[in-house]
Amino acid sequence: MLGWVVTFLVVALIAGLLGFGGIAGASIEIAKIIFFIAIILFLVSAVISIFRGRSRV
Repeated sequence: MLGWVVTFLVVALIAGLLGFGGIAGASIEIAKIIFFIAIILFLVSAVISIFRGRSRV
């Protein structure tokens, strides 16, 4: 998922250098959304793993 973020950031940088401001802005917004979704999923996964703990046999 973070690979997509890097891809959109690279697209935004290239589009910004070539003068395509609309595409650059849209790519940055998409990258931000995907980044925050990835962070939220990571935090939810960490909290669930803390509460589940290790099972005793």
